[in-house]
Amino acid sequence: MPDVISTAPARPRLWVALDVHKFSIVAATLPPEGGKPEVARIETTEKAIRRYITKLGGPDGLAVSYEAGPGGFALHRLLTQMGVACDVIAPSLIPIRAGDRVKTDKRDAKKLVTLFRAGLLRFVAPPTLETEGLRDLLRCRDDLRCARTAARNRVLKQLLRHHRIYRDGTAWTKKHRAWVNAQRLEDPLADLALEQILAHLDGIERQLDLLDQELDRIAKTDRWASQVTALCAFRGISTLTALGLIAEIGDFARFSHPRELASWLGITPSEYSSGESQHRGHITKAGNKHARRLLVEAAWHYRHAPRRPATGPQPDERAWQAQVRLHHRYRHLTQTGKRTTVTNIAIARELVAFLWAAMTDQPLRGTDPVDPQEAIAA
Repeated sequence: MPDVISTAPARPRLWVALDVHKFSIVAATLPPEGGKPEVARIETTEKAIRRYITKLGGPDGLAVSYEAGPGGFALHRLLTQMGVACDVIAPSLIPIRAGDRVKTDKRDAKKLVTLFRAGLLRFVAPPTLETEGLRDLLRCRDDLRCARTAARNRVLKQLLRHHRIYRDGTAWTKKHRAWVNAQRLEDPLADLALEQILAHLDGIERQLDLLDQELDRIAKTDRWASQVTALCAFRGISTLTALGLIAEIGDFARFSHPRELASWLGITPSEYSSGESQHRGHITKAGNKHARRLLVEAAWHYRHAPRRPATGPQPDERAWQAQVRLHHRYRHLTQTGKRTTVTNIAIARELVAFLWAAMTDQPLRGTDPVDPQEAIAA
């Protein structure tokens, strides 16, 4: 995970940590040196927050932090608008004492401000308002996709209970959907239940169709078009996948090396080594699960031999290098006995390097001191 640079002044006059909840904020303050944390409780309203900042002497010289959580980044935007240097803490990277068995809001705020002043906290990169909006829209689509899968399963399970089994091909093709719509159950109550489930499924599918049309329009706007085009040049990345990666990752340039991006995505191996003993385990899965899923799905396409499409946009030089390199890597790993799932994760790690290079305008192979093809060991 990359180190997000703190926005705190070099010599702040006061360190402030906020333990934020739905209706209240517990704030702890510390002077630059020495002293004990002073604690106050305020409401989460804008009026109360502005009054508290004024009580502390105004925004100049304050260094404020709070944990990322379900409240989002609205507080960060408000404080930034007021001129306060504000950092958002990564909750999973806060140091924890093993013997600490008491947890209260006041203790949490005091611990945060002490760690903040000591420089022991790690921070996240808050997204812009438009990037967060795009992320919300794409996650909404993902929720609808999961709801469609659940609705389809309910339809098939009810038909199976009444021994209605489709035997003419793959489920949920147009032919299969016509067969499902034509089914009528003998019991009127069971038939009514099937009718309601199908109506629910129809509604979800209409929502998805409308949302896909809107996302396709968004992808062509000036704000996102260049980034989407750059990502869609790679095999396995469609418009929706490209938008998803952009929304979840944000600015690729905030990662100084593709290894940092791979670590943030949680696709690097876990490791527990001590002395002469070395053990590397499964991937960490410690990062953004939405972007990780999109990336792993895209990596599966590289099991096929490289090819240029007969029609439509052609892959650029970097995307073609990725096809050749990653397919060769896939064949090598599978032929040496690696399981396909393990192989695909290795391909995803290397694909990350190609995407990072494309989105940060790195020179092509042979001129880049940080060669994306060699940056991450599979």
